[in-house]
Amino acid sequence: MAFSINVNASALSALRNLDNTNRSLNTTQTHINTGLKISSAKDNAAVFSIAQKLRGDLRGLNAVKQSLDRGISTVDVALAAANAISDLLLEMKEKAVAAADQGLDSTSRQALTQDFRALRDQISTIIENASFNGTNIIDGGTDQIVAITNADATQTLSVAHENLTLGSSAIPIDATQEIGTLSDAALAVTEVGQAINNLNAVLTRLGSGAKALEQNRIFAGTLSDVIEVGIGNLVDADMAKESANLQALQVKQQLGIQALSIANQSPQQILSLFQG
Repeated sequence: MAFSINVNASALSALRNLDNTNRSLNTTQTHINTGLKISSAKDNAAVFSIAQKLRGDLRGLNAVKQSLDRGISTVDVALAAANAISDLLLEMKEKAVAAADQGLDSTSRQALTQDFRALRDQISTIIENASFNGTNIIDGGTDQIVAITNADATQTLSVAHENLTLGSSAIPIDATQEIGTLSDAALAVTEVGQAINNLNAVLTRLGSGAKALEQNRIFAGTLSDVIEVGIGNLVDADMAKESANLQALQVKQQLGIQALSIANQSPQQILSLFQG
């Protein structure tokens, strides 16, 4: 090997190797600090692009879960109200049937009438309070539930409005319904019975809607978990492997510094050629 004081090839080679080691060490330290083996497009453009697309889907699914949660809560409130109304109708039917007894004295009939009125008025109170986040799907309005079910918001699940107000097609009892006379009581028995049947159908529809919303919520949660795991498989660093690499690179760095130090001393050998 030629001796030169202008170029120290050994030192240049040692320095180049040390730079490579330092770059690898910096990369490994970044992986450990961030927990990611791919944290930007420069690490791996294709994989980073795929991961970002999946992150977008994940954010979309978070919105889907929120939409479904709101829908579920709204239907749960409506179901609770409808169940309460159903119980009131059962009590009202009992009062109406009792009032239809021809042998009933006036005092008892008056007491039954007062009870019937109180139960009737409670229906309106329950309906007025059966809202969630400003949405009431059993009052006289037109609110309905339209929940998104996919990350692109191109698919929805709807639960229709059900009018349970007094005098509606579902609840034919009007706000002035009485059982003070035999004819009124007989009419009330018929209309309350019809209201009970109609309300059972409403409960079935609301229950089916609630179940569909919950099933979609479960699926959205499962899909979200799967995507999150998939993103981790693509970009997360293997911390056990990175820890082993870190220790190996630290040793390699120390050896590289020693090699560079030895290489830097080699020009001193040229001086011995000129010593007498």
